[in-house]
Amino acid sequence: MAMNTQEVDMLREEIELLMQERTRLLKAVGAAAVLVANSDAKNFPKQLVNAAEMLSEAINTLPEETLKDALDSVQAESE
Repeated sequence: MAMNTQEVDMLREEIELLMQERTRLLKAVGAAAVLVANSDAKNFPKQLVNAAEMLSEAINTLPEETLKDALDSVQAESE
């Protein structure tokens, strides 16, 4: 079944929206990764330590290439 021009245009727009969302999410993840990497949890209140641990665990589940893209989006250096 061939797609008509309107369907192709709708898909193109949806892909563009998804790419824009990915860019925004990569920037948020990159900033969060930099924050976690540069934080000293010893000085955090317990609630903040728990939140930082959850954030760190979530970041660690990302594929390496996605994390690299996220760090690149905020011009951070990965180690």
